[in-house]
Amino acid sequence: MATLLVLCRFLHFMAVLLMFGASVFRPLLLGTKPQPAVDRQLARLTGPLAWLALGSGVAWLLLISASMAGSDLLALDLATVQLVLGKTFFGQVWSVHLLLNGLLVLSLLTRCNRARLPLTTLLLATLAPVGHGAMLSGLSGQLLILNQAVHLLCVGAWLGGLLLLVLLLRQTQHTPLEEILQRFSGVGYGLVAGLLVTGLINIRVLTGQFWPTPLFSGFALILLIKALLEAGMLGLAVLNRLRTQDCQQRRGQLQTSVLLEWLLGAAAVAAVSLLGTLPPML
Repeated sequence: MATLLVLCRFLHFMAVLLMFGASVFRPLLLGTKPQPAVDRQLARLTGPLAWLALGSGVAWLLLISASMAGSDLLALDLATVQLVLGKTFFGQVWSVHLLLNGLLVLSLLTRCNRARLPLTTLLLATLAPVGHGAMLSGLSGQLLILNQAVHLLCVGAWLGGLLLLVLLLRQTQHTPLEEILQRFSGVGYGLVAGLLVTGLINIRVLTGQFWPTPLFSGFALILLIKALLEAGMLGLAVLNRLRTQDCQQRRGQLQTSVLLEWLLGAAAVAAVSLLGTLPPML
């Protein structure tokens, strides 16, 4: 059951992060004017991602219900699920989260595009109190949740922006790649700074140390792997930024590099999905 929970967390995180980031960077990179080719691809991706988020979110709830009840059979017991939703902090947050997810699916079915960004933002923000974000109470707990929310927003913007870049690089028609890459890099510097600061705050608060020990076991090992993956992403981002002048001539190489950066980000999210199920060794 623990493996299924990690898988559900990964699928749900990825779906929500990508929907948010793509919604944020669409106007930042391309403006408000319609871009039929890119918009069609985004629509084809966003719909399945919204349904994936809803399905994995429900599965996440059932797995948590089974874990709290101490029996896999009680995962589908309506009374148990209602008890978790109504009487636990996770359940109360998750009720709002699933409601937002349902509204997002509905907005996509009705093609209400204006609701997409606010709904995906709220959907991502309501992931902050889940997991380690709920460890503390009072003002300290609220500040930790706020810090986690900012961290998730930075991660989502970066990953979703990379996905949008991949789509743009696959377009055959002429696009101002140099200008687009410069815009992405300009915002990316702020996102990386936000990731680093909020990530270090999380580590300090959750572990009581600047870095958890022992270094090569449990929570600390997975955290180290996540940090190395993010360092690889940052290295590729800097390399791409330094080579924007000849980007039209090396479109294929740039596409491969951005895709690799995105895959490293997905692997980092997988590490986070596992981290959320491990004790941070306070």
